[in-house]
Amino acid sequence: MDIVFVRHGQPQWAVDGISQSDPPLTDLGRKQAELAAERIAKANPRATELVVSPALRSQQTAEPIGERTGLSPFTVDDLVEVKLPDWSGISEEAVINIFKTTKHRSPEEWWNGLDGGESFRAFHDRVTTALDGLLAERGVTKDPDDPNLWHCNNKDGRIVIVAHGGTNSVSLTHLLGIPPSPWEWEKFVLFHASFARVKVLPLAGNHVMSLRTFNDQDHIPLELRSR
Repeated sequence: MDIVFVRHGQPQWAVDGISQSDPPLTDLGRKQAELAAERIAKANPRATELVVSPALRSQQTAEPIGERTGLSPFTVDDLVEVKLPDWSGISEEAVINIFKTTKHRSPEEWWNGLDGGESFRAFHDRVTTALDGLLAERGVTKDPDDPNLWHCNNKDGRIVIVAHGGTNSVSLTHLLGIPPSPWEWEKFVLFHASFARVKVLPLAGNHVMSLRTFNDQDHIPLELRSR
């Protein structure tokens, strides 16, 4: 089996210069979502499940995928992006400045997150627990004697997970056995509507997680790409 992680299309983080906490897709983001859906629908093997974050930008990205594949989206609340402070009504410029001025925090400060937001520790635990539960329900579990190996009783499934840059990067480091850090999205940078595919590969008398594609944007023309 394999897992295809899809980042949502470009979101409209601000309207008239004012930030919004759960933004919809921009017109470009909707086009990116359509292109992602077209590629997924034509892929072989075909997708067997569609799992989605509850955020509006992820739901809108998943919508054309569901329409083209005939799959009903299954929402998993704990796959939503790291929860930031409530910046609704704050200017976009002010939010950008917050990110700039907090970029060089200490590692411990990064683990603790931004004031009023979710800590990265809590985010990492939330996402990995949700992912492990999701996979276990589908016959894929970690080998208790070797964290680099997995048991897999599902040979043919292809799960498409539509989520976020942070969520998907945490998921990748977890599946690949890479020690976590509180800036996963800078280690695994995923552009809007890009794909990352992990294959569950028989190996060593069990299975390993094998990264086959990363930040795959072949379905998106250069002029329609964004980060």
